[in-house]
Amino acid sequence: MKRVGVVIPAGGAGKRLERTIPKAFVPLLGKPLLQHAVETFLTHASAPTISVALPAELVADPPEWLQHERIVSGEGGAERMDSVRLALARLPQDTDIVLIHDAARPLLTHALIDRCLDAVGVDTGAIAALPSSDTIHLVDKHGIIQSTPARESLWRAQTPQAFPYAMITNAHQRAAAEGRQFTDDAALAVFYGWNVRVVQGEAANLKVTVASDLLIAERLLLER
Repeated sequence: MKRVGVVIPAGGAGKRLERTIPKAFVPLLGKPLLQHAVETFLTHASAPTISVALPAELVADPPEWLQHERIVSGEGGAERMDSVRLALARLPQDTDIVLIHDAARPLLTHALIDRCLDAVGVDTGAIAALPSSDTIHLVDKHGIIQSTPARESLWRAQTPQAFPYAMITNAHQRAAAEGRQFTDDAALAVFYGWNVRVVQGEAANLKVTVASDLLIAERLLLER
């Protein structure tokens, strides 16, 4: 059985949620967003080790629900990519596959985790994504449409994103050495020549960014 690790960068400020606490710790029906995601991974059959990148002020005394034998935590970095790189280094070095997940996506499911893990190959990563239901225009800095890609070729990236551990760790180290930043780990992997396969995501796997997202997440969680 392959050894699975999970990385969750959880140091975002969450300013658009208009809260004074880090976004990962904003409550959703009595539990922080991060706790919902962590509990889903802890109950998954792969029994992963979970590496969480925390805000500096929480490293010395993490909340009790993060004090688990399969959870390692430490301080994150200045940017999301820095936090992911640091969290990757805290996983066991014999990890085979790593899942990287947004702390602000509290509604992932075991089925979605399974689809990502099943799609990972020796030299191939996999990400959860949804096909675009909208027409997307590419515009210039003046707001003028330059082109309109075919909608069927456009997918909206989610997490988890799963990769061979050595592959994504090497890509992060190279990007840090070269001073490169990427919007997500799939873009990073593709830049360095790796294949990344899209698997069907879930509409309920939303990322909580603004206050209205929190209300939607509450409703979806209550319906489960």
